[in-house]
Amino acid sequence: MTAARTEVRTFPGWEGKPIDELLYQCRELVEDPDFPTVRRWREAGGKVAGHFQVYFPEEIAHAAGLLPLKLRGAPIEPTRADSHFGSYLCSIVKTTFEVALSNHARVDLFVTHPICDAARNLAGVWGRNFEFPCQILYLPQNPNSAHAATYLRGEYRRLADTIETVAGRAVTDRALRRSIGIYDENRALMRRLYDLKRETPWQVSAEDAYALVAIGGLMPREEHNAILAAALPMLEARPARRQDRVRIVFEGGFCEQPPLDLIRTIGRSCYVVDDDLLIGLRWIVADVDAGGDPLAALAEAYLERSSYSPVQHDLRKPKERMLLERIARARAQAAIVTAAKMCEPGLEEQVAYTHALDHAGIPYFVSEFEENMSSFETLAVQLETFVENLMFD
Repeated sequence: MTAARTEVRTFPGWEGKPIDELLYQCRELVEDPDFPTVRRWREAGGKVAGHFQVYFPEEIAHAAGLLPLKLRGAPIEPTRADSHFGSYLCSIVKTTFEVALSNHARVDLFVTHPICDAARNLAGVWGRNFEFPCQILYLPQNPNSAHAATYLRGEYRRLADTIETVAGRAVTDRALRRSIGIYDENRALMRRLYDLKRETPWQVSAEDAYALVAIGGLMPREEHNAILAAALPMLEARPARRQDRVRIVFEGGFCEQPPLDLIRTIGRSCYVVDDDLLIGLRWIVADVDAGGDPLAALAEAYLERSSYSPVQHDLRKPKERMLLERIARARAQAAIVTAAKMCEPGLEEQVAYTHALDHAGIPYFVSEFEENMSSFETLAVQLETFVENLMFD
């Protein structure tokens, strides 16, 4: 397993390429429904830990030599999965299951979370259809409890036990500290990417920034670190010209992800200077102090060094205030407040967000999306009208 993890190149051919070619390859990988990085990993003898949205402590699976795979659906029709679910569910639940049923990406373990009614039932549905372990990771419902960290450390230990069985290898403290170090490097690189988005958004488009983050859920973090370390200096040195565009914050991509074409459409009218897209990959916002008990350190980081989301109910992080702070920090002029269709947490928070934005006097654009939507003409016209009103009002 160690050899598979450290030596297999799951995304070959990007080294030495100019930035535009590298970004093209990243976009293609994000939209590839055949998951070539996973296929290469498995061909080399590696095993895969698939996890559903939003947050999963990938360091634990990584320390056991597994490839953590962020299962976030795919641009495919859920023809087989539809028969396993009711009609009024979000798209990502179905397409993620379709990915597994159709062998687009084979996993050896599946972990979901109780972020909503649909997600908490996934382990049962998957467990009835596959022989590999399918579990629920119960993240704390009350992060403000004095016992939350102890409880979460116990959940991580329970998860590690299952991972050890799948991997045939122990999750040692030494291996876990090494993995935490690799992920700390990854988090620092992604913070640098988001700093670039905020300070000079003309250097990196919304779709390219998204692709650079998204590929991290499809490959070992060592590879992702190498790609980001190569791409960031090229992006920073890019001879791009600043354009007269509105700076916006995109809010509502915490779970189901909008299609890349939708992000591209928004980027034609606005500079997306911050967002909550793929927030689970960026959930921990500072280095993890793994000098003592690394599982306890990961639990502490989830609670104390983390972002906000509609699926975590932390009274210290009121989401309306956090959104306003995100807008202020990014010096944004407006917000796009969106939600996936049929997403109860997202649609509920949309109401709270718009009330807070009204009170603060910040313009906003409200929309919904679905990962498999393919028509963006109406959205483009509406968004252009919104932007023109801001610029010329």
